[in-house]
Amino acid sequence: MEGELMSISNRIAELKLELPIVKAPAANYANAVRSGNYVYCSGTVPVTPEGEIPKGKVGRDLTTEQGAEHARYVGLHLLSILKEEVGNLDRVKRVVKILGMVNATPDFDEHSKVINGCSDLFESVFGVKHARSAVGMGSLPFGISVEIEAIFELVD
Repeated sequence: MEGELMSISNRIAELKLELPIVKAPAANYANAVRSGNYVYCSGTVPVTPEGEIPKGKVGRDLTTEQGAEHARYVGLHLLSILKEEVGNLDRVKRVVKILGMVNATPDFDEHSKVINGCSDLFESVFGVKHARSAVGMGSLPFGISVEIEAIFELVD
């Protein structure tokens, strides 16, 4: 019905998504901070279903498609962090914005296709598009392939 929010938990189950275990911050920061109706998630690493953190440089060690898969893993990790922060994903109204950072070679130019791995996941879960930036970096912490931060809006 118009005006009703979909159950994010049900949507995740319908899509048969498995959320990874939340990785502890690797430095002096919080995974997420809530302010009013918004949750700000720190830059987050990809976590494979086996619990591994993929590394490598897109354009040298990884293809665009592999980078997009890693960005999808980051999106799943962000959902885990969000769930840990708010207790129930049904409290989430939408994704407002993401910033996607790709560990890429200087000549790589498909950053947006890599970050689509996360954006496509979020659109399938929340049913709406979000604002975003997709940029290339000369390196990322610990040699990870992709890092993404996100802002989520909670239901009033």
